[in-house]
Amino acid sequence: MTNLSVNINKVATLRNARGGNLPNVEQVAMDCEAFGADGITVHPRPDERHIRYNDVFMLRPLVKTEFNIEGYPSDAFMDLVLKVKPEQVTLVPDAPDVLTSSAGWEVEPNLEFLTSIVDRLKESGIRTSIFVGTDVNNIKMAARTGADRVELYTGPYAEEFDEDPEKAVAPYVIAADAAHREGLGVNAGHDLSLKNLKYFRENVKYLNEVSIGHSLIADALYMGLEATIKAYKESLK
Repeated sequence: MTNLSVNINKVATLRNARGGNLPNVEQVAMDCEAFGADGITVHPRPDERHIRYNDVFMLRPLVKTEFNIEGYPSDAFMDLVLKVKPEQVTLVPDAPDVLTSSAGWEVEPNLEFLTSIVDRLKESGIRTSIFVGTDVNNIKMAARTGADRVELYTGPYAEEFDEDPEKAVAPYVIAADAAHREGLGVNAGHDLSLKNLKYFRENVKYLNEVSIGHSLIADALYMGLEATIKAYKESLK
């Protein structure tokens, strides 16, 4: 069974565009869970352009499934997650000004740093995941940090899917197998959608979780949030 974690950053983006509290981020998170989501994902960036640090504190007691917080492990981010203690922290290499997470860690040159971060998180009982591409050697290095999982960056898969699905998914099949051999769980995320998710799920083994926000929220504009979550869950069967 592959879990669906709904990234609600885009809900916060819509709220922030107008000011006030519409849509209500906390209510949307609870509704996502009620509609079948297995978890809630947020990525609080330093400029708070979507999810704010205060949102994270407000969400913590409300999320009853799994709370996944993504981010670059700056001092401020680490202070946040060690206070909030989500079920999972996903470490991404984003600079503060990037629009979205569009590349994984190069683990080897950051091995000491990432290992120290993973140690701190695990001491607090937080499951750790490192955002990576499909390079097998890089995944092996991720295992050396002591992380529990890797999250495979699926942007290239989504870009190539229309032209050649089999070719697009092939590196992820290999990467997931490699991660499993190293004792790592496998998550995936970025540009997964109703168009390409089912094929990914059917071909990539050992897939614990997908984190989906942009496409899911876009689909919900037409389909409604409840129907959309059910459709994504159906794609993961």
